Amino acid sequence: MARRKGISVRQRRVSAELRSLREARKLSCKDVARALDCSESKISRMETGERGLYVDDVAAILGFLRAPATIRQELLALVRDGEERNWHELHGKLPTTWTNLIRIERDAAAILNYEPMFFPGLAQTPDYARHLIHGTDPALSEPEVDTLVSARLSRQAIIGRRDAPQVHLIVDETVLRRPVVTPEIMRAQLHHLLALSERRTITVQVVPFTSAAHPGLRGPFVLLEFASEPTLAHVESRNSSSFLEEDEHIDSVRLAWRRLRTIALSPEDSARLIASAAGELTSDKEHGP
Repeated sequence: MARRKGISVRQRRVSAELRSLREARKLSCKDVARALDCSESKISRMETGERGLYVDDVAAILGFLRAPATIRQELLALVRDGEERNWHELHGKLPTTWTNLIRIERDAAAILNYEPMFFPGLAQTPDYARHLIHGTDPALSEPEVDTLVSARLSRQAIIGRRDAPQVHLIVDETVLRRPVVTPEIMRAQLHHLLALSERRTITVQVVPFTSAAHPGLRGPFVLLEFASEPTLAHVESRNSSSFLEEDEHIDSVRLAWRRLRTIALSPEDSARLIASAAGELTSDKEHGP
């Protein structure tokens, strides 16, 4: 197995943001290189992670692109800590950690996501996301809920791209049955997941209730695989999240994924179970009091 190489996840985050800021200004790498009196290949390699990042270079690019002060401070801090492996963040109500995940996962060739309690963010409908966010943190104001819903749904743009990554979602059967939203919203969510499973780039599996103890009981995770960079793992709890890079961590998460993929129902049987769960909600509504 190839051992860890390449730039750290912090540097990947900076590289992705440099590219995003440039594209937002509708500038080419050549435009930036000309303004900073350097080669076009240098700018391109900084954006793709093929070149190490230095504070002076990044500061010059951010200045030319007129990046807001808060973004400049955040990215320069990441460059200074760029050689550190693994990235642990404490986060509050607003989705800074989701922004980091969105920026990093958009370059992924494959996204492998296990969820034991809720539908994966990449597969949530707007109504489901809103009810879930509000229900799990009732102290949030409506504007804060709106912001979090928008951030969560913005992740889904990646699965609609022409060059969409391969996405493999595994959920516990509990996800299909837990009544965290109204029956109408739940039914729509189940149909949405079923529709996603029919896409060429998306695989959906369900771990049935009948499964014995397994690694997924320890919590949700995302594995991000890249064409030319090492795999990352992203894990999240209520008040923090972490990007894991070290080989021992990645090997452990990958082993858990392989086990879950083995014990889960086949994609075909999973689709039938999802359809059955949606049908039961329809039947309950039709035969209710």
